[in-house]
Amino acid sequence: MIILQTIGFGPTGWGGLLLVATLMTLCVTAAALFIGMVFGTLIAWAKLSGSRIARAFGSAYTTVFRGVPELLIIYLVYFGGSSLVTAAGSALGYQGFLGLPSFVAGALAVGIISGAYQAEVYRGAFLAIPRGELEAAQAIGMHRTLRFRRIIAPQVLRFAIPGIGNVWQLSLKDSALVSVTGLADLMRTSQIAAGSTRQHFLFFIVGGCLYLVLTSLSDRVFNGAERRANRSMPAGIGQA
Repeated sequence: MIILQTIGFGPTGWGGLLLVATLMTLCVTAAALFIGMVFGTLIAWAKLSGSRIARAFGSAYTTVFRGVPELLIIYLVYFGGSSLVTAAGSALGYQGFLGLPSFVAGALAVGIISGAYQAEVYRGAFLAIPRGELEAAQAIGMHRTLRFRRIIAPQVLRFAIPGIGNVWQLSLKDSALVSVTGLADLMRTSQIAAGSTRQHFLFFIVGGCLYLVLTSLSDRVFNGAERRANRSMPAGIGQA
């Protein structure tokens, strides 16, 4: 009974705060995924381009941000971003420290990491498009923009869904590291609740269960999206 009161939604329970923290974790992950889509698309384009410099830059990006520890990138973005904001404030006449908001820093850092993985997903999805379709579109004089809208984009998205689902799960777990910036996400709130009640085992188990709920629901969403994207394809094509 005491345990239920502690993790419940009563006046002494932490249930409400844990629910808000779970929503915060989802918001950070969603923002990071969107930022990663932007970075990932640009890097995938660079790695597929005919420019040697662009390919080298794309390869360097994916190598660095997939190889450097995620926590280090979060620290660099948070403290480095705060230094830049403070410098900009000083240039405008404001005296004092200006910190980068924890949500912005966390979403940007996880998004940069996510972009490195999404770039490889989009690159692989583009290479999976049958070359004959692209050659046929070019042969009939289809404009590049129309070719991208009708042939490339729909198929890249369809082939990329399983990979994007994996990247989402990685970003969801990486978002726990954002707690070091002070953001009241699920990990941070679990730590505070554990320290306040001295029920460390209880709240870390509850936090882990909530992460499992999020990942399980995410699996269902992406599996449903994959089935919907492949509904017009013959059985066995484009499906695991």
